[in-house]
Amino acid sequence: MTRLPLAVAAVTLLFAPAARADDTSPSEPPGTEPSATAPVKVDPTDPDLKLPEGATLAEPKVLDIKSVVEDQSGDERREDTNADVTFALQAEVLFGKDSAKLGGEAKARIATIADEIKKQHATRVRVFGFTDDLGSSAHGDVLSRQRANAVQAVLDQDLNDPNVTFEVRGYGEQYPIADNSTEAGRKKNRRVEVSFPRTDG
Repeated sequence: MTRLPLAVAAVTLLFAPAARADDTSPSEPPGTEPSATAPVKVDPTDPDLKLPEGATLAEPKVLDIKSVVEDQSGDERREDTNADVTFALQAEVLFGKDSAKLGGEAKARIATIADEIKKQHATRVRVFGFTDDLGSSAHGDVLSRQRANAVQAVLDQDLNDPNVTFEVRGYGEQYPIADNSTEAGRKKNRRVEVSFPRTDG
């Protein structure tokens, strides 16, 4: 299947508040915040700095560059930052409605993610499941965890590496990435995200 990528690049500041889907919950699960390394120290007394009399340097800011590539259908999204790679697969691509049983196309998509994990030599992998806000919150929590477990099991089998450790969580309707008041938004929120550290190699 040929997908036409649509690339979007965004820059976020490490110290800027995270974007929020609403005023009550953060848009990213804990532990997935930007993590760019600090810039080099600048000596404000260095004679080579040309500052006006009485001027001072502003506090240093760390930029975490985020590159986002989403396939044309929106079924799959890849985000690359300075520190991590994240794949987000929509639930409809992986599972039947209200199910945690992987469908026929799912294993090939998960195998692609496993190949990237191997390429990055990652040994820590997060698998997080999410749902929309339809149905009860308790049901969403259970379903999202079951779906994350199903994806993790296939990744573990594909990687076949005892050095890889997984963090698997089901967040249910928490941390939406789109508006739950429309079906298009709910579809984006029903997803499983796989993230792992990137290497320079």
